[in-house]
Amino acid sequence: MLDALSLGAGLSWASGLRLYLTVLLAGVLQRFGVIHLPDTLAVLSSPWVIGAAAVLTVAEFLADKVPAFDSLWDAVHTFIRIPAGALLAAGALGHADPALLTVAALAGGTLAGSAHLAKAGTRALINLSPEPFSNWVASSAEDGLVFIGLALALLVPVLFLALMAGFLLFASWVLPRLWRGVQGGFRGMATHMVSRLGSFGSKHD
Repeated sequence: MLDALSLGAGLSWASGLRLYLTVLLAGVLQRFGVIHLPDTLAVLSSPWVIGAAAVLTVAEFLADKVPAFDSLWDAVHTFIRIPAGALLAAGALGHADPALLTVAALAGGTLAGSAHLAKAGTRALINLSPEPFSNWVASSAEDGLVFIGLALALLVPVLFLALMAGFLLFASWVLPRLWRGVQGGFRGMATHMVSRLGSFGSKHD
């Protein structure tokens, strides 16, 4: 049960950052016998699923490196990553009691949503800066986090679950501040644009 909980938490959390990379890694590892997924997640090792996940992983990798477009990508994937995280968490428990599967799905959706919102909020703040390098560094760090997180979830489940508990506490503290920062940043940009337009219009009167 501990391994199943760690697997579900790892898949759901990682899907909030990189859904397609998470599915690809889980499918490939299962395909080559490195890990054993429950029957409810065996479809991830299908060649069709692996192929589709690989194509989408490349697309997401490229989209995530383009400032501003990455925020649009994140906005669209709000409706994809969180439900996927809930499904992966429930699937990790296999054929468990329906009540337990419901709890797992809710917990998985919460983990995926927290990771996704933290990622999206951070990247939105970074995108307020005109230079692209911080965006690339943040994107690459997220790629690395997925690899490290899934490795810990599979190899050191107790440590990973403890880290996830800490992550949820941190997310509950930082997400409201991120939201206020993003709102303030966009209000500042809007004010700056209005003042620029006003000065431009006054020069042509």
